Amino acid sequence: MSREKRNYSVEFKEKAVELSYARGSVVEICRELDIPTSVLSRWRRESQDYGKNSFPGKGNPKLTDEQKEIAD
Repeated sequence: MSREKRNYSVEFKEKAVELSYARGSVVEICRELDIPTSVLSRWRRESQDYGKNSFPGKGNPKLTDEQKEIAD
């Protein structure tokens, strides 16, 4: 039985990533928030790669600060 697709707000993602670093346990946070570990791991990786531009919204590209400056 598969899970239905869930949409998470930017704030939720940022808090989940922040909590996972503060507590040091991805698995524990995933259990508490009822999200798959693969999802939180991806959010952490995106947060490291793109910083504040990590979660731009559906259909918008993720850009580093340099890429965003060039695009503007």
